[in-house]
Amino acid sequence: MRDRVAIRVPAGVLAAIYYARMSLTLRFLGTSASRPTVERNVSSLAVIREGETLMFDCGEGTQRQMMRYGISFALCDIFFTHMHADHMLGLTGLLRTLALQGRTDPMNLYGPPGCEKLLRRAISLGSDKQHFEIRVIELTPEAPLKRNGYSIVAFPVEHGDRSAIGYHVLEETRLGRFNPDKARELGIPEGPLWGKIHKGEAVDLPDGRRIDPSELVGPTRPGRRIVLTGDSRPAVGTITAATGADVLIHEATFAEEEAPRAIETGHSTAREAAEVAAQAGVKRLILTHVSARYSRDTSDLEREARAIFPATIIARDGLEIDVPFDPGAES
Repeated sequence: MRDRVAIRVPAGVLAAIYYARMSLTLRFLGTSASRPTVERNVSSLAVIREGETLMFDCGEGTQRQMMRYGISFALCDIFFTHMHADHMLGLTGLLRTLALQGRTDPMNLYGPPGCEKLLRRAISLGSDKQHFEIRVIELTPEAPLKRNGYSIVAFPVEHGDRSAIGYHVLEETRLGRFNPDKARELGIPEGPLWGKIHKGEAVDLPDGRRIDPSELVGPTRPGRRIVLTGDSRPAVGTITAATGADVLIHEATFAEEEAPRAIETGHSTAREAAEVAAQAGVKRLILTHVSARYSRDTSDLEREARAIFPATIIARDGLEIDVPFDPGAES
């Protein structure tokens, strides 16, 4: 029989493993409206949750942005807010690259009602025959797409006469904190009993005592929530979805001087996006989809938004944002 060797893992390594398991990160791949500029590519956002990558929109050149900013090609889900070219034209090249790399895993493409025809056309432009399955799913607003530990919910937005949706990524409520020190004080052996108590089950000990979960487990803790609008005018659907969210990612194509143009094209000004964030009571607002006229200098957008909602950031290509758990819920 081989001797068992105890391996001591440094605390820093354990912390890194825990962080990777619990992390939720936003990586902006493209932040320009309608057309790319020297500073900004067109729309795309990667959301990385516990090692899983979700992509929202895929404008032209997105595959190169993925390589530039370290986003894995192993993703399996791309979500489209609407079918304008600057939000989906990069799909053809990305799928072609994946095919040339020998991909065999399926790819899921999600979008608003009516998206399948255009997405199938983009797929066929890349190759006569794909070597991996590509599924196209049209999402009905407000119908949750349930995943392991979280859900993605589409909601209606207003972008002229175009069928368009935003997305709400929301984690499930987490268990309360388990108190291991008190469990040891009470003489409860570490192992399966701890797990049962943490999950809300009362347990009977060999000495006849009955331990209720409330003695060792704190209140449940909320998961994190991200809301993104795609292209949209200020919308009731956005305010409803974003109420209390950790992050709202809202388009801000124009400054207030171009408000009539924003209405005409179905877009928002930075001030309007900030008003949505304020009404929804979100923790942070990130503005994206910036018109080429502000590509190098977003100070006007930032000033107008922060006058209404101070916790505002103007996204740039490559920007990485970590979304932590609510510190109040973690204490």
